[in-house]
Amino acid sequence: MLAAVAVSVATGLWWPPLFAPASGAAPAAEYIKKGRRPAAKTTPVIAAAKQYAEAIASGDRVGFGRLDFGCQFALVSAAAAPFKDFPPGSDPIYGQCWTTLVQAQDTAVEQRDEGVNAIWPGKGFLVFYRNQLTSYAPSFYVMARMGLSPPGTGIRVEPVDSAPIPAASFRMRSGAPLVSVPASVVRLRVTYKDPITSPVTYAPEEYNLTATVTTTTQALKAVTVKWVVLSGLRKLGFPGDTAVLNLPMAGREGEAVPSVTETGGYIPGSGEWWKPTDAPEVLSAALQRMAHYAEQRDRIALLNRVLIVDPGQVAALTILTGGLYHTLVSAGAAVHRVPIGDTALADRFNELYWNAYAQESRIDISYPRSMIGKDGIATPTPADYLYRMLPAMERLARLQPDDLESRIRLGNAYRWNNDPQAAIATHEAVLKDIPPERAALKARVLLELAWSRIAKVAWSRMLDDPTLVQANKAAEEAFTLTDRPLDKFTATYTMAYAQAYMPNRDNHAMLEKLTEARRWYLQLAGASVDSWLFLLQNDTLKGVVEADPAFKPLLTAS
Repeated sequence: MLAAVAVSVATGLWWPPLFAPASGAAPAAEYIKKGRRPAAKTTPVIAAAKQYAEAIASGDRVGFGRLDFGCQFALVSAAAAPFKDFPPGSDPIYGQCWTTLVQAQDTAVEQRDEGVNAIWPGKGFLVFYRNQLTSYAPSFYVMARMGLSPPGTGIRVEPVDSAPIPAASFRMRSGAPLVSVPASVVRLRVTYKDPITSPVTYAPEEYNLTATVTTTTQALKAVTVKWVVLSGLRKLGFPGDTAVLNLPMAGREGEAVPSVTETGGYIPGSGEWWKPTDAPEVLSAALQRMAHYAEQRDRIALLNRVLIVDPGQVAALTILTGGLYHTLVSAGAAVHRVPIGDTALADRFNELYWNAYAQESRIDISYPRSMIGKDGIATPTPADYLYRMLPAMERLARLQPDDLESRIRLGNAYRWNNDPQAAIATHEAVLKDIPPERAALKARVLLELAWSRIAKVAWSRMLDDPTLVQANKAAEEAFTLTDRPLDKFTATYTMAYAQAYMPNRDNHAMLEKLTEARRWYLQLAGASVDSWLFLLQNDTLKGVVEADPAFKPLLTAS
């Protein structure tokens, strides 16, 4: 029966108005003013629009089909006689009409796994209006996946007002005479009850920018939607007297069915987005719930959702950046595959791995998964973690300057992102904020600062840069300050690494530092000769230690 009409659902987007409003029609500005109070009186057309929207939101296929113009038109245009009543609820027409609706609406549902950039509730559930809000049919704002509870938390539909517009006209069948019926526009205010499951959009001011610079995402709280309602249909053989226009239809000759002077959809300027102060308790509850999710992708998606509602949520930023940093550091182990039997040593070993790797091929921390292969890869790359955590770390550093640990990690992330100037500035600023009595922390920051300075020389290849000498001095000072074997090893290894870049490299001094670093290293829990040898195999040290026979003792198992 649906073959009687060709329904355009490739995008589910409304066409622009076909004609300018006729003389005497109520000007659109008179009934789309934002903020007008809901009408005190409910009229039949308002009731029909509200029932239609609520039927879609609740997944009521029969209720939707009996109020949808396209569904009713498919019945009557293929029938030999007028309908006296609707088909029973078991009739397949309702399922067919619902499938058409869902296929159109799916164009606004996230279909890709966005990895570390996923927003809760994620692939297959998130409604994301990536196009201008005015380009979607009205039903897109009351989709069942948002209205049902669960998976959503429901929506609220409130009448605002209505106004008549010029009559709608159409042909019941190809070649039949043109008929017309009264038409009205109804405004409904749609409110999404939960900032965690509501649809998302780009920031309103960013829709006119190119796709490469559209970055800000916001959670939609409420919109006012315009619906076109036709009445007086029963006299034409329709089973119902009123129906709502939603998806555009075309007749056999391509003409619009029906022809109307207004189309439904989002009313410009009516959008309202969730603010941090709207539901702080919901955001806090989401963070508590997040801890129970076994999959990291679910935890990250929920944190991303919280942060688009409240970008200044310190707890969410702390959890997100800490988790991403540890994941990135641990990802080094999957690349080098060197077993380390102690957590503390493994973290330091992997950080040293990324320090050296960031100065070499850089592939793993330069290319996100969307850039690898034609269709990307299934899991996030180290670069994905790095690029996602950097802006979150920057915001956290501004909001929580006393969190020195997060600021140290931010400097490391800058270094791995090949931004040594920012890394140096960040670590120098942290160094100034460390109280004198915290010698161990100062030693650690000095070591990170030394590596950031080495990174600057490694990138510029200006080997006479005084920054290299400063890096060596920072490592020397750290060695003096600390009594931790792990930091003693790191300091001596760092001094030897810096020596490798000296324009007048002293191989004897470098050998002394590496020998001392080896002694400290092999005392550490979880250390092994094999993992020590790996530390000498990066591009910076390998050529030196293998070319000079004096370094041969460092490469032996004893």
